[in-house]
Amino acid sequence: MMNEWQSLYKGGIGEIEEKRSRFIATIEPVSSEEEAADFIAAIRKKYWDARHNCSAFIIGDNGQKSRCSDDGEPSGTAGRPMLDVLEREHITNVCVVVTRYFGGTLLGTGGLVRAYSAAVRAGLDNCEMITKQKGFCIGFSCEYNDIAPMQSALMREGHYLENIEYADRVSGKIITKDEKGCVRLAGDTTSGRARLDKAEDVTFAVTDGGIMIFDN
Repeated sequence: MMNEWQSLYKGGIGEIEEKRSRFIATIEPVSSEEEAADFIAAIRKKYWDARHNCSAFIIGDNGQKSRCSDDGEPSGTAGRPMLDVLEREHITNVCVVVTRYFGGTLLGTGGLVRAYSAAVRAGLDNCEMITKQKGFCIGFSCEYNDIAPMQSALMREGHYLENIEYADRVSGKIITKDEKGCVRLAGDTTSGRARLDKAEDVTFAVTDGGIMIFDN
C-alpha cells in the first residue's frame, strides 16, 4: 500500500488542436465508478455534437479500479493513451473525458495517440493536485505553559497541530506520519505532562491553507 499518492483536488479543462481537429480534455475528481459514469454522461450531453467523447478513470487510493473507452476511435488510440497519462502521473480518484471535434483530416493511429495524450496533459496543467498521505491522528491535552514549546518542537519535526482549544487545559489533535517520534517528542518537551490519546489511522494532505483530513 502506498503511503503517499497524487490526487486531484480541483478539476480543469485543457484544449489542443491537431490538423484542425479540436481535442478538449475535461477532468474531474471522482470517488466511485458511479460518479465517473455520471461525469462521462454529463460531458457527452454537453458536447453532444462532437464526433467522439473518449474517457478514462482511476478509482481508489491505490488505483484499484480503472477503465477507458475509445468511443469509436480505432482500438487503443484514445482511452488507453489517456489512462497511461494518468498512471504515469500517479493520479487516483480522477476521471477525464477528451472530446474530439473532427477537422476533416485523418491523423493515423500514432497521431491519435499523441493528440489524446497531449490533451490530457493540457487538462492536467489546469487542475489543482494534492499529495495525500497515510498517517495518524493523536488527540492531546497539556498545560498552558507547555503548548508553545510542544507545538514549536512538533512542527519543527514535521508534525501538525489542529483544532487547538483553550479551556482548563489546552487540547487538540496532532496529525503525523511518525507516531512513535511524535509521542516521544511531546513527552520530552512537556516532561511527561502532556496526555495523549491512542493514535487513529488517518489520510491527510498538507496545503497552503493548512491540513486537509479525509475519510479513510
